[in-house]
Amino acid sequence: MGDSAYGIDAGTLAEIARQIERVVAEHRVELAIVVGGGNIVRGLDASAQGVDRVTADYMGMLATVINALALRDALERRGLQCRVQSAIEMHQVAEPFIPRRAIRHLEKGRVVILGAGTGNPFFTTDTTAALRAAEIGAEVLLKATKVDGIYTADPLRDPGAQRLRHLSYLEVLNRGLQVMDSTALTLCMDNLMPIVVFDLLTEGNIERVILGEDIGTMVDDKQTVASDRA
Repeated sequence: MGDSAYGIDAGTLAEIARQIERVVAEHRVELAIVVGGGNIVRGLDASAQGVDRVTADYMGMLATVINALALRDALERRGLQCRVQSAIEMHQVAEPFIPRRAIRHLEKGRVVILGAGTGNPFFTTDTTAALRAAEIGAEVLLKATKVDGIYTADPLRDPGAQRLRHLSYLEVLNRGLQVMDSTALTLCMDNLMPIVVFDLLTEGNIERVILGEDIGTMVDDKQTVASDRA
């Protein structure tokens, strides 16, 4: 959305595409992207306004496909090869999601953009990301957000809040930290899928996090030590 209240901001989209281009073209990283749709329709919000929950969730899934197509267009204008795969069949605009086909696209250097969530209501795009990461054998799940990691408290309300550089899955669950929904976190824990939570809107952060710089918060199965508090 950029600074807008709704929709797709062309400048923000172009900046994200530019960062992805550097990662894929210069560093040869195989990158699959799960997109959300909250800038257009968020299922829970629509449900709160009286729309049937199942219908609202399908509306949200369709919104993610709109974002996937917009991102594909932005990347293709920069010369990258992309494929949009959808969990809901819509052959005119996207391929169906097939794990082996997605893996083959990645091996050929194409960016794979995954839309329509899991194709089922009551599941978030966090859960989609965890599921797809496991299905394609990803090395890490990168959760791009508006904050630069997980904090001891809300950094916007508590100036003393500290960024946590590392947490275990169980610590996140036991402390009730709002990293991602518990279904997604449990799926990552069961598959030993490391998660890095980082700020998408800081220029260059996609490249930094993929190159292993110490930004954001790492969540995995290792125990936290005192030095992990930044």
